[in-house]
Amino acid sequence: MKTPRKKNENIRALSDQDLYLFNEGNHLRLYDRMGAHPGKDGTRFAVWAPNAKSVHVIGDFNGWDRGSHPLAQRGYSGIWEGIIPGVRQGQNYKYFITSRYGGHSCEKADPFAFAAEVPPKTASVVWDLDYKWADGDWMKSRGGRCGLNDPVSIYEMHLGSWRRKPEEKNRPLTYRELAAELPAYLRHMGFTHVEFMPVAEHPFYGSWGYQATGYFAPTSRYGSPQDFMFLVDSLHRAGVGVILDWVPAHFPSDQHGLAFFDGTHLYEHADPRQGFHPDWKSAIFNFGRNEVKSFLLSSALFWLDRYHIDGLRVDAVASMLYLDYSRKAGEWVPNRHGGNENLEAIKFLQQFNAVVYQNYPDAQTYAEESTAWPMVSRPTYLGGLGFGLKWDMGWMHDTIRYFSKDPVHRKFHHNDLTFRMLYAFGENFVLPLSHDEVVHGKGSMLTKMAGDDWQKFANLRLLYGWMFTQPGHKLLFMGGEFGQWKEWHHERSLDWHEAGFPPHSGMQAWLRDLNALYKSEPAMHELSCSPQGFEWIDANDSQQSVAAVMRKGTREEDAVLMVANFTPVARCGYRVGVPAGGFWKELLNSDAPDYWGSGLGNFGGVEASPEPAHGRPWSLLITLPPLSAVFLKRS
Repeated sequence: MKTPRKKNENIRALSDQDLYLFNEGNHLRLYDRMGAHPGKDGTRFAVWAPNAKSVHVIGDFNGWDRGSHPLAQRGYSGIWEGIIPGVRQGQNYKYFITSRYGGHSCEKADPFAFAAEVPPKTASVVWDLDYKWADGDWMKSRGGRCGLNDPVSIYEMHLGSWRRKPEEKNRPLTYRELAAELPAYLRHMGFTHVEFMPVAEHPFYGSWGYQATGYFAPTSRYGSPQDFMFLVDSLHRAGVGVILDWVPAHFPSDQHGLAFFDGTHLYEHADPRQGFHPDWKSAIFNFGRNEVKSFLLSSALFWLDRYHIDGLRVDAVASMLYLDYSRKAGEWVPNRHGGNENLEAIKFLQQFNAVVYQNYPDAQTYAEESTAWPMVSRPTYLGGLGFGLKWDMGWMHDTIRYFSKDPVHRKFHHNDLTFRMLYAFGENFVLPLSHDEVVHGKGSMLTKMAGDDWQKFANLRLLYGWMFTQPGHKLLFMGGEFGQWKEWHHERSLDWHEAGFPPHSGMQAWLRDLNALYKSEPAMHELSCSPQGFEWIDANDSQQSVAAVMRKGTREEDAVLMVANFTPVARCGYRVGVPAGGFWKELLNSDAPDYWGSGLGNFGGVEASPEPAHGRPWSLLITLPPLSAVFLKRS
């Protein structure tokens, strides 16, 4: 862990070694040298603008005078720097850049700024990141909390719409207000981690943060950098890890941002076939440019260093890997071998993962990658991309498609449930039920379910039970834990009032108990990325739409049996083969009254009989409630 500098100490100017590493593409701590750093003699500024004729610092300290505070070029590095006396923390500034080409000039926010004005204002803010952390116990132990075989249950959330203050013009909670409520809620619900949709500063709130302009600044909509640190600190002290969405795939073309920064295409490709993203109408980073790589790698490590973030989830990886992503023939440029692979992006992603794990081996990286690209979560020395885990988008699509079907038809679609196990251990997976599934007319998780209201709730409880039985880490977007009726919208709070009604409070109780089971039973997580941790008891009962699964740990006696009934027909006396005799205790039953179920079950457990079934020497005769997941363990 880095030792923070003392407050008001002058920042050392960029050394020749800094310039060499920057231009080489291997500088990992540019945030310590670039941007605005207040010290006892004033504030030191440094910005990269190699094609500028002149660069001036303008701000409220000089009346935004475009000629009063010039910066000086630093050799041939492309960096302009200088100290401006009297500039202090909290003052607003930009760079006024005059290009060598075409008489172009513009006002630009600082790419390395630690803070920004509250949007829609766009100036950068001089800021110091001094903060006294109190999460030492967490930081020492987090390596054993987010590994591949640890129980990781992630609560994905959008900061601005989790809760709001309707009595105050519907404003979002601040970082400090979130710190007062969120850690206790997550701890109560049993989630081990929270994943924030991007907090990096972004001009358009409706982008949810995925169109970032401030790669080193948490959005000022909810408070100061120290306020965000306090939120992370509070979560850590409550035993909750923090994962951050990070977006190196593209950036917006807003005039104050990175695009056409010094009158040239500095950060992005000049050719629109390479530098313009057709889906998001945004600019694509030039991953082959060394200085751009230094910028992005420094951004990644910055959040892990200065904000104690425990993991980075990289957005839109597929769009980085393929040159023809969302493009028709003739709209993209093949690589030097004539293929559609973005060789520069691949190399960048491998370097990103390598430097993260070299510097923070107890952190984790996650890829949102939606194709069959091989070895996303395999080491770079084997030719993989080097991510720790990958989102299993295929499981998500197959599962939601299955649960949307009327149960009478499910026997014809049983493979939607079972197909995943053909590839489940080809990568290290996270099973995501994310924000993307509950927006833009897709409906909420609850409304996706088939049937009447009772069946919708029963189906959703069953889906969550099935999700927790599958090998891999778990992720659920906010609102899904209590079965919100409306789909998510970023301009309003979750419908927390619904959680007071029995169907929704029952859903919350079910999620809470699933999280507790996941953490307390070694078999549910110990071998999540190994075939030895999963065994089908019966994957073939499509006629009755029943599946039986055994999750196994390193000890034979830890095995947990889960049997799922995907129809609304109760099945009494259903025989399931098991490996050993004795009493099998019913650990959880999604049809229990506490969860708003019908109350059908096995009266605490079942005694095994020496009657072979499913190739096992013993078997259980169990009651399968309608649309239910039943968990049992030999006691």
